[in-house]
Amino acid sequence: MAELFKKADIADLLERDIEAFYKLLVKEKRDRNILLILRHLGKLPTNFNASCLLPLLNSENEDIRLLVVKNIGKTKSDLFLDQLYNVSKNDISTLVRREAVSSIGRMRSQKAKAKLITILDDPDPKVILQAIRGLLVFKSDPEIYEKLISMQKHPNEIIQAAIEKELHNVYTSKVDPKIHTNSPDYLKNTIVQGDVREILKRVPSESVHLTFTSPPYYNARDYSIYQSYKEYLEFLANVFKEVHRITKEGRFFLLNTSPVIIPRFSRSHSSIRYPIPFDIHPYLTEMGWEFIDDIVWVKPEASVKNRNGGFLQHRKPLAYKPNSVTELVMVYRKKTDKLIDWNINRYDDETIEASKVLGDYETTNLWSIAPAFDKVHSAVFPLELCYRVIKYYSFKNDLVFDPFGGSGTLGKAAMDLDRYFFLTEIKNEYIESMKKYFSQRKINSIVTPKTMNIGSFDELLRAYNK
Repeated sequence: MAELFKKADIADLLERDIEAFYKLLVKEKRDRNILLILRHLGKLPTNFNASCLLPLLNSENEDIRLLVVKNIGKTKSDLFLDQLYNVSKNDISTLVRREAVSSIGRMRSQKAKAKLITILDDPDPKVILQAIRGLLVFKSDPEIYEKLISMQKHPNEIIQAAIEKELHNVYTSKVDPKIHTNSPDYLKNTIVQGDVREILKRVPSESVHLTFTSPPYYNARDYSIYQSYKEYLEFLANVFKEVHRITKEGRFFLLNTSPVIIPRFSRSHSSIRYPIPFDIHPYLTEMGWEFIDDIVWVKPEASVKNRNGGFLQHRKPLAYKPNSVTELVMVYRKKTDKLIDWNINRYDDETIEASKVLGDYETTNLWSIAPAFDKVHSAVFPLELCYRVIKYYSFKNDLVFDPFGGSGTLGKAAMDLDRYFFLTEIKNEYIESMKKYFSQRKINSIVTPKTMNIGSFDELLRAYNK
């Protein structure tokens, strides 16, 4: 019997004898066959009477009710407004309720406005979002516009963002999209020594395509001493706010951090563990970064500090301390009302093709990469980590940035992958290490790496702006 209900058969029956279709639907009692019929309806004929579907709204099968609502929605007829509204308020399935509201919105009927307004008080934010979509058609109506604006005060952050995007376009860049793929030439393959906060003040807005960095850990090493944890977080926030400004619309910022332990200062005190990735996150979302993904970087256990010594011997509960073999690479995107495809389509076909990630690639957010060691810098990026980030989040000839350049690993990886780099670093020994590396390396880039202080950077800016 099920073989009868093929898509072609249903379409043929609707076109040839629609009355026979109505009788078939009423006669059929098996859920499996009803589902096949409903799934195969496709585009409905103009003379289709959706009333034949209404009895199925009482089905105990959620999938049947969902398909009924979807197919009634195809008619875009307000003749079924009351029935769909009743479903949106009373069905036990959230999916069915949301689809009913969507079908009401598709009517684009003046009669539907009052129903959609009442749905704005629904307890389910996803149902409310469907109602907002339906009401946006009427946003030129002052009453509807005011009602939508009032939804900015809704406690749900997704509803707030939807209203901001649709009514204010607050995330849209004012920069000409034609220059989205370009960056200032004077930033390309440039290393500037100094306080990153001062350097970034000199960098134009929307200059950088990708930022990947691992900031100094709070008071964990001699190169990162702060008076308090709050001061440390606010320092990072000030830097990343400027990074947000100089990042092109819709492009990515990846932050590599991990919790850090400050050792106890006597045996009568405990050590303190600071959850840096989790504490900096609210700062980032507040300034306009949208959280996208969390990547877990896993290192071999032999490469990390052993914390199991005491527990290994006494095995007493409460004293267990796991070895920290992971770091977090948090992925953020500069908020925009444009989708990823918009960013991709700024590039010409040749660049897109040349930048494709070919061969094997990491399919999960668990990246097993051995750490790197450097005679000069005590906490360097592994090249492999930089390679993955650059390949997955940028195009060839893009400009990638590391505000805490360290020994320049991101720059090295960028050049290997035909990208440009911009690095800032305050420590002289790290600057000297980078200068030595880039002077000895065979340069394939058409832009020779250059190292300078802030004064020289200012001179470069003046010359460029003449």
